Amino acid sequence: MSSNTHFLSSVMSGTVVCVGLLAMNWGELSVLPQHVLAQLVGCVLVPCALLLIVTLKDQAEKIAKPQRYPATEWPLPLDEGNPREGYPKYNAQDSAGSFTKICDKLIDECVRDLDKTHELPVAEKKWLKKMLEYNTKGGKMNRGLMVVVSGEKIFESKGLPVDSDTLTKLAVLGWCIEWLQAWLLIADDYMDDSQTRRGQPCWYKIDNVKQIAINDAFIVEMFVFRVLKRHFWAEPYYHQLVDLFMETTFQTETGQLLDLQCMNLGLDDFTEKRWELIVKYKTAFYSFYLPVALGMTVAGVDDRKAYDAAREPLIQMGIYFQAQDDFLDCFGTPEQIGKIGTDIQDKKCGWLFVKAYHSLASPEQKKYLDKHYGQCKVDSEEELAIRKMYKDLKLEDVYQKYEQQSYDEIMAMQPGVEAADLPWAVFDVFLKKVYKRSK
Repeated sequence: MSSNTHFLSSVMSGTVVCVGLLAMNWGELSVLPQHVLAQLVGCVLVPCALLLIVTLKDQAEKIAKPQRYPATEWPLPLDEGNPREGYPKYNAQDSAGSFTKICDKLIDECVRDLDKTHELPVAEKKWLKKMLEYNTKGGKMNRGLMVVVSGEKIFESKGLPVDSDTLTKLAVLGWCIEWLQAWLLIADDYMDDSQTRRGQPCWYKIDNVKQIAINDAFIVEMFVFRVLKRHFWAEPYYHQLVDLFMETTFQTETGQLLDLQCMNLGLDDFTEKRWELIVKYKTAFYSFYLPVALGMTVAGVDDRKAYDAAREPLIQMGIYFQAQDDFLDCFGTPEQIGKIGTDIQDKKCGWLFVKAYHSLASPEQKKYLDKHYGQCKVDSEEELAIRKMYKDLKLEDVYQKYEQQSYDEIMAMQPGVEAADLPWAVFDVFLKKVYKRSK
């Protein structure tokens, strides 16, 4: 308790005595003029009000600025008062460039601390820096940038000011999503035996990496929480951010489980329902819902109904987005999508396969799929025959109809979003980025 509070407590004790005396002698005091009585009552009530204000202020400060937990090691901030001091500012006029500079700074601070906090030798620090630069950069950065766009539009819709510090906070959270995706992709590429990612060899394919990639993936995941700890521990919404990332990570991992278990299932089990579950949990939550939920959190949105209203169209966008990915895996080029399409080789429960196998294929075509789907290599005779089968079944036309239907269903959700006091502009930006994309 502060010295001011001690002083006011003493005043309060005296005030209580005064209240007792007033109560005991009210009959005699009631003959006094009203303005005199008002002054006496004021002398009693004002100290009480002051004590209440100071007490509430002390409590609010404790809630807003929690003490650092003594049982764990804390990252070293750049500055105790402002951990974002010295950071490049996010600039909407150069969104990609300024956003990337913030990533460079995050990499530098994460690696720089490790000799002090974890006694890591120079060689291992260099390894981690190279690993982060290789795996966190080079993508389209749509998920990360959408945190900034979402937060900015929600701030504006609530009439709140959006300064450069707020935009930089949102950008740091955007990189937390990009790093979340990075560690998921490192592990996913290893498990799928993928060859390329973003136009370059997958991390585990680099000399001397191999199985170390799995541990590297775990480390990138932990860097996400160290960034959150460094930059947001004193914010009132810090625990909500941690909860969002933990829950979304688990959702994504369960989606990955649903995907990987397909290797142990027969093709009859590759149903449209299973495909929707895979893409909902593996892709939609972290790619679409999380960026907007983070923007809402920083903007102070605390109504559960608002998050529910946002989730529905965003999950639908994520499902549609993955159908696009599945389509482009077959009908796109490596130059378009930044990787070699391997869904047929990898026995993926994908949109094209589900439509072909359960709706369009003849009995003979299904037999061919039973024999060769997931049993052939990329560019082999069998793999090319399955690609041709997809074309013969006119899956391109089926996809175009699905694409328009998905767009119409998402647009029909606009009234529900606006009824929850959320700006549809946030969702419109997302939809424009993915609708009819070719890469």
